[in-house]
Amino acid sequence: MRLPHLLLAAALWSGTLLASAAASGPLTPPSPTAGTTGTVRKHLVYFRDKANSPYSTSQPSAYLSARSVQRRQRQNIAILPRDLPVNPSYVQQVKAVAGAQLWYTSRWFNAAVVACDSATLAQLQTLPCVQTIKTVNRGLAGTRKRDGADQDAAARTTGTRAEYGAAYTQAKMIGAVEMHDAGFRGQGMQIAVFDAGFPGVNTTEPFAAMRAENRLGSVFNFVEKNQQVFLRNNHGTNCLSTMAANQPGLYIGTAPQASYHLYITEDVTSEHPVEEVNWLIAAEYADSVGVDIISSSLGYNTFDYPSIDYTTSDLNGRTALSTRAATVAARVGMLVVNSAGNEGATTWRHITAPADADSILTVGAVDSLLRRAAFSSVGPTADGRIKPNLSAMGQQTAIITPSGSASRGNGTSFSCPVLAGMAAGFWQANPTLTAQQVLRFLERSGSQASVPNDEIGYGIPNFVRAYNLANPGTPLSAAHATARQELLIYPNPSKDNELFLQLAEAFRSKPLLIRIFDARGGLVNEQHLPATTASEVRLQPIHLPKGVYTCSVAAGKEQRTVRFVKL
Repeated sequence: MRLPHLLLAAALWSGTLLASAAASGPLTPPSPTAGTTGTVRKHLVYFRDKANSPYSTSQPSAYLSARSVQRRQRQNIAILPRDLPVNPSYVQQVKAVAGAQLWYTSRWFNAAVVACDSATLAQLQTLPCVQTIKTVNRGLAGTRKRDGADQDAAARTTGTRAEYGAAYTQAKMIGAVEMHDAGFRGQGMQIAVFDAGFPGVNTTEPFAAMRAENRLGSVFNFVEKNQQVFLRNNHGTNCLSTMAANQPGLYIGTAPQASYHLYITEDVTSEHPVEEVNWLIAAEYADSVGVDIISSSLGYNTFDYPSIDYTTSDLNGRTALSTRAATVAARVGMLVVNSAGNEGATTWRHITAPADADSILTVGAVDSLLRRAAFSSVGPTADGRIKPNLSAMGQQTAIITPSGSASRGNGTSFSCPVLAGMAAGFWQANPTLTAQQVLRFLERSGSQASVPNDEIGYGIPNFVRAYNLANPGTPLSAAHATARQELLIYPNPSKDNELFLQLAEAFRSKPLLIRIFDARGGLVNEQHLPATTASEVRLQPIHLPKGVYTCSVAAGKEQRTVRFVKL
């Protein structure tokens, strides 16, 4: 799939996760076999059945984690034969064919991903266990032009609210600020992010809390079959930040205390159906480790070989490979949140796969004035279902770059995780709901829930409205949603000479004495500000060299300090 147009490492394979991974072999890229002579391509080899399997639906611990089983039990979802791993004997038959390089197996599709040349492919087709084979990549990276990728502005921007920084507007729009004030920041929720790379997530300050609190779960690069994810394309970092970044004064995402699993499924150098296969395999592993929510800012409609392009009539919820994978992911109790696509201003116009999947939350994009972004793909699906389901801010969305600075970008790639983070907090607040109930309550909270359309779906959801719909007897009171009274300095880190203070109640309506000290304790700046009832004040411009500083704020007997960094 293409990044929607305009659109430590924990052991993923540890424990009983097990059967699927064990069946597919070691977690290293297979080496070309001596017998391989022609062009090697990847194929999805479908098996005839799961007969005589050593696995059983009554003993899921052999192939699913306890958390995965518990997620199903909470939602009264039965473990079915589709959950069983591929029969190991079939896997061994494939591996016994000279030249066959086994990459992955798929429980849900009862298939294996195999790389081989045409001669080896012919041998595989003769195996009695094989039903059919589909080629999912057709050679080296293509040169077909890609129109309308997600747009990432280079200039750093800063928001107008102290704690959230640039991310305030997009969080406030969907009620995420009130959600956080009520104590729901995604604690205990597990979110898997499918994307093209996550550079900087392992080093930069906005993700430091996630690392320090051990909330970075499994990581895997399904393109290269290794655990190297903190590289490649920055799109994944941008998308993850809208949920996970947590640096008060610079940026706070919509689920800053959730746990995250990072999976590379997308290869931006080419466009082949194998990326949809990667999506499928990643979704199965997300299921296995017990993930609650998948956030996927990916979409597929055209490929490097036009003969296999999808048509709009294919977007019926049953055709595209990634769509079928997303549907099963929803069926096993995960909330799948996927971007609608960025084709709204192109001749295609419509959503891309897997956004057409049934039972998933497809997200369109709006601007800060709640108007549909021109690039945001529209519905309906080919079979007439409303898509997108909901929309969030995707035009001039605040994001974090691999360097750790704040920027802005355009794309449903960004509206998708913004909303996925709020969905995590809503589910945290209502843990007895099923994934489908979460989706329906969010739809009912939409700004145009009574008159949905094919441009922004049920509209802009709101946490407080959704919470009160789910809890009519105990609505969220204003007392739960009051802003926290903290002293904050922002932007932090700062690159220019402008600094702002968010004032706690104790510092309002009183003259302020501001003192700035360097790392050695030397006084480098002092200024007096008149009394104000405002919650935010702007300091006089301060020219400071790079370093760490302490800002002391005094108002009568009240005095507090806060540290900041000058870059």
